[in-house]
Amino acid sequence: MSNKKLITAALPYANGPVHIGHLAGVYIPADVYARFQRRSGKDVAFICGSDEHGIPITIRAKKEGVTPQDIVDKYHEIIKKSFSDLGISFDEYSRTTSQNHRETSQDFFKVLYEKGKFTEEMSEQYFDEQANEFLADRYIVGTCPNCGNDNAYGDQCEKCGTTLSPSELINPKSMLSGNVPVLKETKNWYLPLNEYEDFLNEWIIEGHKDDWKTNVYGQVKSWLTDGLKPRAMTRDLNWGVPVPLPNAEGKVLYVWFDAPIGYISFTKEWAEKNGKDWKDYWQSENSDLVHFIGKDNIVFHCIIFPAMMKAHGDFIMPKNVPAFEFLNLENDKISTSRNWAVWAHEYVEEFPGQQDVLRYALLSSAPETKDNNFTWKDFQTKNNSELVGIFGNFINRVAVLIHKYYDGIVQKPNFLQQDIEAMHLVQNSIEKLGQYLNKYEFRNALNEMITVARIGNKYLADEEPWKIIKDNPERVKTQLYVASQISILLGYICEPFMPFTSNKIEEIFNSNDLELDINFTDRLISKPFVKSDKEIKCRNYSKLVWDDVLNLTNQFLPYGHRINEATLLFSKIEDDVIDFQIQKLENTKQSNKKTNPKANPMKDEIQFDDFTKIDLRTATIIEAEKVEKADKLLKLTVDTGVDVRTVVSGIAESFKAEEVIGKQVMILLNLAPRKIRGIESQGMLLLTTKPDGKLSFVTPDDSNVENGIEIG
Repeated sequence: MSNKKLITAALPYANGPVHIGHLAGVYIPADVYARFQRRSGKDVAFICGSDEHGIPITIRAKKEGVTPQDIVDKYHEIIKKSFSDLGISFDEYSRTTSQNHRETSQDFFKVLYEKGKFTEEMSEQYFDEQANEFLADRYIVGTCPNCGNDNAYGDQCEKCGTTLSPSELINPKSMLSGNVPVLKETKNWYLPLNEYEDFLNEWIIEGHKDDWKTNVYGQVKSWLTDGLKPRAMTRDLNWGVPVPLPNAEGKVLYVWFDAPIGYISFTKEWAEKNGKDWKDYWQSENSDLVHFIGKDNIVFHCIIFPAMMKAHGDFIMPKNVPAFEFLNLENDKISTSRNWAVWAHEYVEEFPGQQDVLRYALLSSAPETKDNNFTWKDFQTKNNSELVGIFGNFINRVAVLIHKYYDGIVQKPNFLQQDIEAMHLVQNSIEKLGQYLNKYEFRNALNEMITVARIGNKYLADEEPWKIIKDNPERVKTQLYVASQISILLGYICEPFMPFTSNKIEEIFNSNDLELDINFTDRLISKPFVKSDKEIKCRNYSKLVWDDVLNLTNQFLPYGHRINEATLLFSKIEDDVIDFQIQKLENTKQSNKKTNPKANPMKDEIQFDDFTKIDLRTATIIEAEKVEKADKLLKLTVDTGVDVRTVVSGIAESFKAEEVIGKQVMILLNLAPRKIRGIESQGMLLLTTKPDGKLSFVTPDDSNVENGIEIG
C-alpha cells in the first residue's frame, strides 16, 4: 500500500463565496479523509486553491463594473478564510492567477504541443463586431428553443435546464453590446479525446469497476459508450493563461485545461515551502492520488484530465475519484444566482464557535450516493439531540464525576467483565469507523463515532457510579477509569470529523503533552483490552496513529493522571435562532419573486378589518410654504372635500412650494394628528420614489376628480 496520499479538492470558482452545498459535497469529506490519513501515519499532501479563470469570473466582473482581477482578489480571500474558519486543513491553498501556476500550465501545454498531441482546427464562432471580441457561450443570450425563455444562455437555459449550443438559440444577441453577433472563423488547438478511449476503457471500465462509486463509474461508462470527440484546449478570450505559442495572440488555455493543472502547481508551492520533492507525489507509484469532486465535475476529472496526463506521460492516474451528488436546501435546489444558499462565511459569523456543529450536520446529510437535503430544523435536532444530548453529555459527566469524587485524578482500576466488554465494543466501532473512511463512506463512519459516545453513556447508565459511590467507592474508581478511556478515545477519533471539539476534549483531559510509557509485557492492566502484544514506549499522545488506537484502548490516560475542569462542548440551539435562519430564507424566496429587484420587501401582513379602517381621499393642495429651519419640510394647506387642513410633508428636496400649489393628490385622511416642528400635521400624502431618488405624487388618473372622493 502506498505511503503517500495526494488528496485534492475541486477548485472553487472565485466568483462568489462557498456555501453548504460545496462543503457537504466536496470540502468537509475531503478534509475528514485527509485528517484520517494523517492519523493513519500517511504522508499527506492535501491540495486546493481558487479557480480564477473562466467565464463566471468575467461575467461577475462586468456585473459589478470592476476588473476580473478585482473579483478574484476579493473572493479568493473570502473563500480561503471560510475554509480556515471551518477547519478545512489544506496543506496548500493557492490560486490559478499565480505566476507559478501560469508557468506550470504553460509548460504542460508546451510538452503536449511539442509531442504533437494537439490538432489545429478551424471553426466558426460567434463574434461581436462592436466589441471586437469572440464570444464565449455564456456571453450569448437569446430565446430558448425548448421553453421560449428570452434570456437563455448560449450553453444552457436556466429556466428549463436544457443544455444548448449558441447556434440553437433563436435571435441570439451579444451580452457585451446587445448587437446580433456574426459567425467568424477562428483557429484553436484540440485534444483528440477519441484517441484515448482504449486507455480510458482499460483504466476505468476494466480497472475500477468494483472499487469506484457507481455514479462515477456509470457516468464515465456512458461517455465512453457514446464515443469521445476532440475538445478545444484553447479559447478566444482576454482573461486566462495565455497560450504559450507565437501565433496564439488573444487566446488563452481552456479553463478546464489549466484548472486541474492547479493541483500540480499548488503541490509544487507546498513542496518548495516544506523541503519536499513534488514529483514524489505526482510521478511516483508510491503515491495515491485521490480527487474529491462534485458530480458535475466527473467528466473533467475522469476523462479530460486523465487524457491530458496520459498524453504528457509523466504523471500517475487517480486511484479514486469519490464524487458526491448535490445537497438541496429546505427541499429546493441550492442556487447562487437566486441566493438560495447557506453561505459559509455567514454561518461562521452567526454561529460563533459552532463550526463543528455544521461539519457534523453536513456529514450526517452528505449526498454520497444520491442528492440529499439540509433543513435548519434537522440541523437543530442533530445538535440538541446528538451532540449536546449524547456526545457532550457523556464527556461532561465523566469529567465532572472524576473531579467530584477524586479531585480530577484518574484512579487505578480493577476490571470486571462488563468493563472489558464495554471497551471491546468501543474498539469494534473504531475498527469499523476506519474501514468506512477507507471506503469513502463518511456517513457510516460518523455513525460509528457517535456510537462510541452511546456506548459510553450506556456504560455509565448501567453502572450508576453516583448511586454506589458511598457503598462501593473502589468499584467507582474502575467505572470512571473506563469512562475516561472512552472519553479520550472519542477525542482522538472525532478529530477528522470535529477538530475543534477534539481539541477541547484534549484540553479537558489534559492529554496534549501526555507521554505514554507503555509495555504490554510488564503492565498486566492492559491485557484485558488489547488484541495484540505490540509494544510502544514513551509515545506522545499527539503522535499516536490509528493502529495505536486499536491496540491501546486502555492506555490513553494512565491512573494517577490529573484532568482539567469540565467545560461544555456544545450548547443547545434555541428555536428563535433557527426561526431567524428560516425567515432569512423566506425573505430570499420572496425577493426572488420580485418583478422589480429594487422594490423593498413587503411589510408585515394586516387583516382585512385593518384595511377597512383606512380612509384614503382625493384632495388638492391650495397653499404651500417652507417650514423654517427645515430643509426637507413643506407646510401644505389641503382641501380634502371634507375640510381644509394642514399637512406637513418631507418633500421640499423634490418640489418647490410654488410647484405643488393646485396639485391634485391622495391623502390618508384618518391618520392621527402629530406635531412636526411645532406644527400640527393632520394627514399624510401618498408619494413614491423615482429611479433618480426624487419623489413623485400618486395622483388620480382623471384630473377632474372632485376632492373628497374615497379610494378603495
